[in-house]
Amino acid sequence: MTETNLEAKLAECIATRESRAEDWDTLAFQAEKAGEELRRAQIRYIGSGGTGDHRQDDKILQADHFTFSNMKLPPGAIGPEHNHHDAEEVFFVLEGQLEITIHDIQDGTRTASRVLGYRDLAKIPPGVPRSLKNVGKEDALFCVVLGSPQPQLPTYPSTSLVAGVTR
Repeated sequence: MTETNLEAKLAECIATRESRAEDWDTLAFQAEKAGEELRRAQIRYIGSGGTGDHRQDDKILQADHFTFSNMKLPPGAIGPEHNHHDAEEVFFVLEGQLEITIHDIQDGTRTASRVLGYRDLAKIPPGVPRSLKNVGKEDALFCVVLGSPQPQLPTYPSTSLVAGVTR
């Protein structure tokens, strides 16, 4: 490869913070239909993540093996109980205090929770319902990685705040 080709190749591999946008609209339907505490933003870097099909977004790097985004939750905001059946999901906290909860598959009212802070990580296997809550006084900002280049949309168990809510 020539130096010019290397520069072009490298440019195709980089997504800068300055070129990202907080997408408050992709999950706004949940907040509009089920409560303002569900208001949150996705900041996409690689692939669409689990929020829908964003392949037309020319700012994201196309996913080959996994997706990577940041999520921002205001204080008190909730990422409702949901399940990714096809991919593990990783949460890595950059700022704030994020409570991660896993829910029993048969009885979503039985749960286990941990509060994660700066540089803490949780890896949730496929098929395990999970929810999130910002329990701090400032925005929670965290990385979300899904182990599929184009994950299925999550499902929402009957115990989820958004069970039955559609776009």
